[in-house]
Amino acid sequence: MADNKQNYSAENIQVLEGLDPVRKRPGMYIGTTDVRGLHHLIWEVVDNSIDEAMAGHCDHVQVIINPDGSMSVKDNGRGIPVDKHKTTGKSALETVLTVLHAGGKFGGEASGYKVSGGLHGVGVSVVNALSTKLVAHIRREGKLYEQEYEMGVPKAEIKAIGDASDTGTSITFWPDAKIFETTVFDAQTILTRLRQQAYLTKGVTLSFEDHRSEQNELLPKEVSRKYRFYFEGGVKSYVAHLNQNKDPLHEVMYVDKELEEAKVEIAFQYTQAYNENIITFANNIHTPEGGMHLTGFRSALTRSVNAYARSKGFLKDKDKNMTNEDVREGLTAVVSVKLAEPQFEGQTKSKLGNPEIRGAVETMFNEALSEYLEENPNEAKAIIGKGMLAARARLASRAARETVLRKGALEGMTLPGKLADCSSRDPGKSEIYIVEGDSAGGSAKQGRDRHTQAILPLRGKILNVEQARLDRMLANNEIKALIIALGTGIGETFDLEKIRYKRIVIMTDADVDGAHIRTLLLTLFFRYFRSIIEAGYLFIAQPPLYKLSKGKTAEYAYTDAKKASILKEWGVVDQNEEEDQNEEEEESATKKKRSRVNIQRYKGLGEMNPDQLWETTMDPERRKMLRVSIEDAERADAIFETLMGSEVPPRKKFIQTHAKSVKNLDI
Repeated sequence: MADNKQNYSAENIQVLEGLDPVRKRPGMYIGTTDVRGLHHLIWEVVDNSIDEAMAGHCDHVQVIINPDGSMSVKDNGRGIPVDKHKTTGKSALETVLTVLHAGGKFGGEASGYKVSGGLHGVGVSVVNALSTKLVAHIRREGKLYEQEYEMGVPKAEIKAIGDASDTGTSITFWPDAKIFETTVFDAQTILTRLRQQAYLTKGVTLSFEDHRSEQNELLPKEVSRKYRFYFEGGVKSYVAHLNQNKDPLHEVMYVDKELEEAKVEIAFQYTQAYNENIITFANNIHTPEGGMHLTGFRSALTRSVNAYARSKGFLKDKDKNMTNEDVREGLTAVVSVKLAEPQFEGQTKSKLGNPEIRGAVETMFNEALSEYLEENPNEAKAIIGKGMLAARARLASRAARETVLRKGALEGMTLPGKLADCSSRDPGKSEIYIVEGDSAGGSAKQGRDRHTQAILPLRGKILNVEQARLDRMLANNEIKALIIALGTGIGETFDLEKIRYKRIVIMTDADVDGAHIRTLLLTLFFRYFRSIIEAGYLFIAQPPLYKLSKGKTAEYAYTDAKKASILKEWGVVDQNEEEDQNEEEEESATKKKRSRVNIQRYKGLGEMNPDQLWETTMDPERRKMLRVSIEDAERADAIFETLMGSEVPPRKKFIQTHAKSVKNLDI
């Protein structure tokens, strides 16, 4: 390691192109300028420190939100080189921070990194360009160096400001409020990412501190101020964490092997759940679209389980093999590979394309799983039993699905009778409102734009799909009607290209029952129509809570705060404030004022007449809607499992934890 530290210098930094375009088109480099783009800045800096850890030169990474809201990332790695770069004539640090595609990750092992997540090398320079200020401190060769930047431009040359007893890099940056929609970092988002990275880099400590004032209303009160993550078990601990609220069938199976093509780490465990949860990584970068490592894992899993089932007589000669879908039911797995030259597809690195990794993972995991099944017959029997039960359910669900589609086709253009369809046949212009109850459905049908807006009323609450297989789910009339209306099919026949509406709006009442129905629908979409969410087609309508009338003036309030604001503007004391006043004279005056103001509280959509529903909730020019997105699939999976799964204790704990933060509880 000492030799590597000496060899890591400006010679290792290769320059590919300049930095100018970043501030003009930030979305090209960080994907978006919303809250996700803001946090992407952190990941770019943290990934550099993680690369140092994977190279064996760092075992502690600190992420700190400072009192003024700026972000610091500090590691005890080798420290970015500070000597002059021969191509740019600048210091290596300034080159890394001001030039796109400049870094120590382009020349393989000789460049300073054998394995790296920073494929494009744009990371820290982009963070610098999109920050009003960035300060770098380098601890290297016994000296502490400092350089400060404003919007990517250095204020002065790098200089030594003191001595250092260790080595490492510290980057502090202030995101530009003119670039980003918000510059307030979310503690929970950071914690989730750091925990994930700690699982993937076993033996490395990742710590987080939040030094912002506790008076800041934007901060979650339930989040502690200091966290420290360290997992010696690697992805084995990760799978145990993912399944902490589930009912496992066996202990976590784990394999870690260094191959010629790559280092492969796999852990998996079956549970009583019906959904699979396979998370893949390449060089610690999450690959949500999978890739060759996932293909190799799935092939080995299906082949090994079927081979064992036949050899032990669970599958007879007349029986067909279990499918990929069968053997993945209830499976939680993490597949992590580390390779020298990752080939990611797309700028977002969401899919791994290296063809050689497929065969490597398949061969290694096939041998490991076959050995595990032979050595653990009880666990093997449980796994085989789970897969065979899933196979029988699959055949039943196929028959049910074919019945649904055939019934829909006979009724004409696969549309259910209670659907009030729109006349447009262009999915890009068409939208469907999933409405709670016939009363609201009637108002929506009368108030809608018939050319572009379809209405599908639901009668009662749909099935909780978290606790049901597809065959039972397809027996539910409300779910059947929704599947037929969407036109995409479901399960193995799902095809997003066949969707009939590219705006699907959940519109339920603002009460407990409405919230429950909305949660049931979100569970359905997350588990069976996730591609619709990822495409940005799912929305939640935001009907107003109040209508306030004063003479000929009327305004709608979507929150209690807005209601209070309107009343204050009209010179009327809100009822909640009014109750705190004891003087009779003031009370009399307030009542006199209030007599001229009418406040209507909407308990349900059915209370609105068609004109009001159109004006407040359905008119594209005036309505408010929330787009449903999956910021963190792992967190979403855990929340749905907690809220909608069969285990009661985790749900009880969740309710007790969050009960005090609930406002306007309608019982």
